[in-house]
Amino acid sequence: MHTSTPPYLIRLFSLLTALSLITGCSSMQIEDFKGQKPQLNLEEYFLGSTTAWGIFEDRFGKLKRSFKVQIDGKIIDGVLVLKEDFIYSDGETSQRIWHITPEGNGRYTGRADDVIGVAQGRVVGNALNWRYDLNLPVGDSVWRVSFNDWMFLQSDGVLINKAQVSKWGLHLGTVTLFFQSNKPNN
Repeated sequence: MHTSTPPYLIRLFSLLTALSLITGCSSMQIEDFKGQKPQLNLEEYFLGSTTAWGIFEDRFGKLKRSFKVQIDGKIIDGVLVLKEDFIYSDGETSQRIWHITPEGNGRYTGRADDVIGVAQGRVVGNALNWRYDLNLPVGDSVWRVSFNDWMFLQSDGVLINKAQVSKWGLHLGTVTLFFQSNKPNN
């Protein structure tokens, strides 16, 4: 006697497989970067003037926006204060001011006006993993989105940033930035 798998079970299995591929779990862990050089020191890297260039791609890989960021970093009472001035390709401008507090052992917390609660970050080797929720203006509304932000320091003072943006666990898009410190010898 031959029994076949009911069509609804095949569709259910296909759906679950597709969902696992879409939402997939990142196997990258911050500990993977132990000993990697050059060593990332947030306070040193962002002190003074830094310029960044970035893009946002939707979940299908379509470029939706590009931008440039001018960053001014200062340490005030042991807190790294980053004033970020964004200029988007469509002419829109915005500003975010981060207050980043070192908590010891490579751990950081951060606050900004559009960040919900407290951002949590950790530096190991040349990498920073930064996670936070953000109020993101989208058209006439504001969406609460989650960022899983990875930064990797390269030689010559280049810092590469790739952030996965999601809402309710569903991937919305990717932000990619390249930072260049404007300090001499970088």
